[in-house]
Formats: sequence, C-alpha cells, structure tokens
Amino acid sequence: MTASQNELDTDLQFGPAGTARLVLRGRLNARTTVACWNDLEERLRNEKIQKLQVDADGLEFCDGGGLALLRYLSMGLMTPGAAISIQGLDPEMEKLFHGFTPQDYQAMRQSTSMKCHPLPEEVGAGIRQAASDLREQVEFLGNVTRNLLPTVASRKRMRWTEVGRVFELAGANAVPIVSLVSILVGLIIAFESTQTLAKFGAQIYVVNMIGIIMVRELGPLLAAVLLAGRSGSAFAAEIGMMKVNEELDALQTFGLDPIRFLVVQRIIAAILLTPLLTVYATFLGVTGGVLVALGLGYPWALIFHQLTASLRLSDIVFGMTKGVAFGAIVSAVGCLRGLQTQEGPSAVGISTTRAVVTSIVLIVMADAVFSVLFFVFKK
Repeated sequence: MTASQNELDTDLQFGPAGTARLVLRGRLNARTTVACWNDLEERLRNEKIQKLQVDADGLEFCDGGGLALLRYLSMGLMTPGAAISIQGLDPEMEKLFHGFTPQDYQAMRQSTSMKCHPLPEEVGAGIRQAASDLREQVEFLGNVTRNLLPTVASRKRMRWTEVGRVFELAGANAVPIVSLVSILVGLIIAFESTQTLAKFGAQIYVVNMIGIIMVRELGPLLAAVLLAGRSGSAFAAEIGMMKVNEELDALQTFGLDPIRFLVVQRIIAAILLTPLLTVYATFLGVTGGVLVALGLGYPWALIFHQLTASLRLSDIVFGMTKGVAFGAIVSAVGCLRGLQTQEGPSAVGISTTRAVVTSIVLIVMADAVFSVLFFVFKK
C-alpha cells in the first residue's frame, strides 16, 4: 500500500510469517516525518511483526526528524520483539544515523512519571534554598559596598561612559511609558476621589489629595515599579547572558571583578536616575489631577494655592529619598539575579522573572518601612 505524504512516499508491505517491508522514497523532513510516523504507528500497532526490513535507498533527503524516526524503528519501539534491518542509507546519512545510539535515546528520554517527595523533604529543600539565596544576597551586598566608594572615587576604575549608556537606556528611553502611566494614574485618582468628595461639597480638596499622594507615595512607587519591569529585568537579562556565554569568566581571567566592572556602574546610574524619574512621574501625576480640577471649573490661582498649602519641603525630600532607595534596590536585585543565572535555555528568562518579582516585593516592603518611619519622626 502506498501513501503519499507531501514529498514522501511510504510503501509498507506485509509478507508471510510475520515479515514486513517498508520502502521510503522522497524527502523525509520535518514536514513529512510527523505524518509518516503517525501512519506507521497506526498500521503497525495491531500487527505481529517478527521481521521488519526498512529500505531507505530511495530517500533523497533526511533531516534530524527523519533520522529520529529511523532510530525509533530500529529500536523496535513500533514493532516490539521484531528483528529490524535498515538498508540503503547513503554514507553521510549512515554516519549521522549511527551517531545517535539507543543508549543516547534512553539517557535523553524524559521520564513520564513524576516523583512525589514527602512534605517535610520539600519544606526542608525550600528552607535550604532560601538560606542559600540569603547567603548570596549578603555576599553580594558586601562586595558592592566594598567596591562602590573606591570605584566611584577612582577615575580609572569608574566607567562613566557606561553609566551614561545605562542612564540613557533605562532613563531617557523610559520617559514615554512613565509619562503615560503617571498622567493616567493622576486622572484616575482625581476622578474617583471627586465623586466621593462631591457628597461633602469638598471637591477642591482633590488637588490637595493628589499632591500629597503623588509626592509622598505614588510618584516614587510608579517610577520604581516601571524601572523594575523595564530596566531591572534588562540588567538581569544582560548580565545573565554574559554568564551563560562565559563572558564573566573571561573578565575574571583578565583580572576584572564583575562587581566593579559591571554592577557598580548600573547601581550608580539607577541611583542618579530614579529621583529624576520620580520628579517627572510626580509632576505628571499632579498634572492629571490639576486637569480634572480645571475641568470642574476651579481657577488656576485656587488650584495653586491648594497645592502649596498641602505640600511641604519635607514631603518632597521624603519622596526623593524613596526614589534613591528604590533605584538602589531595583538595580542591585537585577544585577544579583543576573549573576545567579544557571545553565540551560530558560535560565535567562527565570533570572529576569525573579529580578522583577523580587524588586517589586522589596520596593513595597521598603515603602512600608519608609511610611512607618515618616509617621514616627513626624510626631
């Protein structure tokens, strides 16, 4: 019986005494192998084959998928217990075919059964991993602290051109998304609060509220979260790729410390950059609230008076201090996760995800600490 599968013809003939002969002609490539594989499994499933002869003399082309099918047939996985012979491969295909042995197949085959571990064992493994991660974080902070001031103080060690490059990529290129998010958040808060304040005839206080919220809280928070999602992940991916490609090992071979050569520049750039993004995000958020107040009919003079009456210099300093701290957190976490990148095709993606998640969690925790401290010292 002959079945045409795009560019491949398969002729499977059943003989007496459980013998069969499979003739392959044409191109056995990624497109034709799947259909051929499924067809052969269906036709051989209920047959009691004792001897199978595969004639590949008519194959014009055979890629990795086709060689995998031939190896699968040769191991008797479609015809258990049968004697298999494959003939007619040209010398080049023959060499590739024998380069992948049944032992390789068994070693690389993924296990279909999931091994269940006892709950205490999983808890212990989680605690051990958390302790190991904590130790790496402490070592990283120690190395950064030890290298930060000497690197900044030395013109030869400090690569300000790299700081400028990071400043542009993480800061200037982030202005559009920061602009959009900040002004929309200001508009949303103003619109939502206006509906409630209208019940008490105090709609003008929406200006006071948006000023305090954006300066103290949302301005630094929005800038930090956007920096974490956009730039912290980029730090982790960039350094992670360097580790996967063994570029970090090459730096150490030349006597260059990756912390001093790569990490310090990014942390300095983020510390300088985040307060500027904080001021910009705060300004646009307040602008969104001011637009709502103008839409309600309040004059510019009254809006400006409400803003200046509700905000003090300590509020601005508090927001800027948050920006500096958040920038240090985002950059440090991104670089740390990049240095922790493991081997494998998904390692960089895992490091990037861990960098973003850890940064956001630490930003929220730091924000809570700042709020408590501000409340205590303001008394």
